[in-house]
Amino acid sequence: MSKLQTLSDKTAISLSLLCAIHCLALPLILVALPSLAALQLDTEAFHFGLVFIVIPISIYALTLGCRQHNRKSLLVMGAAGIAFLCAALFLPHEVKGESGEKILTLVGALLIGIGHVANYRLCKKKAPCGCSSTNEPAA
Repeated sequence: MSKLQTLSDKTAISLSLLCAIHCLALPLILVALPSLAALQLDTEAFHFGLVFIVIPISIYALTLGCRQHNRKSLLVMGAAGIAFLCAALFLPHEVKGESGEKILTLVGALLIGIGHVANYRLCKKKAPCGCSSTNEPAA
């Protein structure tokens, strides 16, 4: 398992968690700490930025993982998560509403997160341990 793939999976897991926390907790945080409103974390630009960071990282890590452990279902799960995030971002507000946007975002983040956790575990299990296979004493 390459260090870049490990970093990609961990980054995608963290971004999925950040996305879910942003979706659920931001309204409460803004009520509790109104000065954070100046950061403009609730704008569409923030959502676009997050999605466009998640997409290449997820595709990279899940594709490499799929080549290693051959579980295409994780690649499909990640693609479905990306589709949900894109739907939350691109569907008109009149179609999805505020609740629909939150649900789409949470489902997308959950699918991506679960896919990357499973990908990380499978790749780690498949990776060589790095120890010597001989019974030579350590020098």
